[in-house]
Order: sequence, then C-alpha cells, then structure tokens
Amino acid sequence: MRSLIDFLRKYLYWLVFLVLETISLVTLFHAGGYQESAYLTTANTVVGSVYSFTSSVASYLDLQTVNCQLEADNEELRKRVGALEGKLLDMGTDSADISRIVPPEYKFVSAHVVNATLHRNNNLITIDKGEADGIRPEMGVVCSRGVVGVVYLTSAHYSVVIPLLNLSSKVSCRLRGSEHFGTMQWRRGAVDISYVAGVPRHAKVKRGEMVETNGFSDIFPPGIPIGRVADFGDSADGMSYMLRVHLFTDFKTLRNVSVITNYSKPERRELEYKADSLMMN
Repeated sequence: MRSLIDFLRKYLYWLVFLVLETISLVTLFHAGGYQESAYLTTANTVVGSVYSFTSSVASYLDLQTVNCQLEADNEELRKRVGALEGKLLDMGTDSADISRIVPPEYKFVSAHVVNATLHRNNNLITIDKGEADGIRPEMGVVCSRGVVGVVYLTSAHYSVVIPLLNLSSKVSCRLRGSEHFGTMQWRRGAVDISYVAGVPRHAKVKRGEMVETNGFSDIFPPGIPIGRVADFGDSADGMSYMLRVHLFTDFKTLRNVSVITNYSKPERRELEYKADSLMMN
C-alpha cells in the first residue's frame, strides 16, 4: 500500500496531465462532425495498417503450409498428365493406326494367342492360325499396339511365333523421323524392355522418342511402332549408342494378334540370297 502511495505522489502530475488530456480529446472529437470524422478516419487508417501488417506476418508464417499444398497439387497434376499421356499413347498405337501405317495392299490374318512363355531365355508364342490360313514362317506378327514377333514354325492350324522377348529375336528398327537405325535384341529379365544397338553417336537421341520398324527386312513394313526410348548410353565398344526401349506390346496380357501374310518379297529375298552365295564363294 505504501508503495502505491509513493508511486502516486511521484507521478501525480503526470497522471493528472493524462486524465485532463484524455478529457480534452474526448470533448474535442465529440464537439463537432469534422473533428469526429477526422478522428475516425485516422483511427481507421491506423487500425487498417495494423491489420495489414498482421495479415502479412500471418501469410509469411503460413508459407510452409502453402508450399506443401502446392507441392501436393503439383504431384496430383503430374499423375493426371502421366495418365493422359498413357491414354494418348494407347490411342496413338491402336489397331486403326496400325492399319493406316501398313499400306492397304497388305493383308492381315487375325489370330488368338493360345499359349505363351515369358520368363525363359527363348520365349515362344503359339497362335491358332497356320498354313491353312496362309501363314508361313518368317511372316511378321503385330498387335494393336505394335510389333509382336516373327512366325517360326507352322502346322495346318497353328503357328509358333518368336516374340521380341527371345534372345534370338533381332528386328531392324529406327528412330521415328530419323534415318538412324539399329538392331533390337532382347536381354533376359524385364518383359517390357528391350535394347537397340548400333545407333550412331552423332544421332540426336531423346528420351521418349518412338522406335519403329525401318522396312530393311522383308518381314515388317516400315513405320510399325515398337516402343519408346526410356534411356540410352554408350555401347560396349563406345562407338555407338545402346538404347533402352520400353516396348508398346504388353506381352503379359497379349491375346489377339495379326499376321502380315503378303509383305515378303520372294524376288528380293532370292536376289539377296544369290548375292550372299557369290560373296561366300
């Protein structure tokens, strides 16, 4: 109590001054419309500035939360883009496109897969069409997505196909829109990945580029999709690229295929065989 009395004695004049000043200001601002309007305007300005500063501080403190939300939204958008790209890929390599790619004079024989292996070194596929349907060895086999393989053996009503997933399978191919070509050959392991060797180092290879047949053999017409470049690097000898290709054909769910029955050119094959014989002699 004594301390309070001492405090009042010490600061009595200041307390009286503050009380009188407060009374004066209240009287002034309520005495007329102009003074009251000026007071309210000034008060609103001060309060608005305080609110604005407080809001800015709160926004800054919430930046981490906002950034996390933005990252989550971006991830969702990336997933949607990936899904749309997958659908576009499916649309871009459907059976209608295969029919447009292959010239109309070529004929297809539709067949069903009745047996297949996936996890051997030399996988094989059996289809339910054979010689009675015009199918012969070394005819190309495709599906709605792209290349499947090559007919190996035939009977009257069945054929055995060497798919891309076979160590002995070799398909001449190129990068779409480019004259650079190589040879695709599968390696053990993944059933959706194959490799292309022989692409020259000066070729401008990009991830996502389409790999397609180049028509150098008499098995497949040019332009049939095979897959997309997933990655690439130097070959073992360092003289060319080795492309890692994600195959379009889903061999795990493959059920329907088509055999190209009239692309082979006997005249060309006979001439090339004769040339090889002459070179050997």
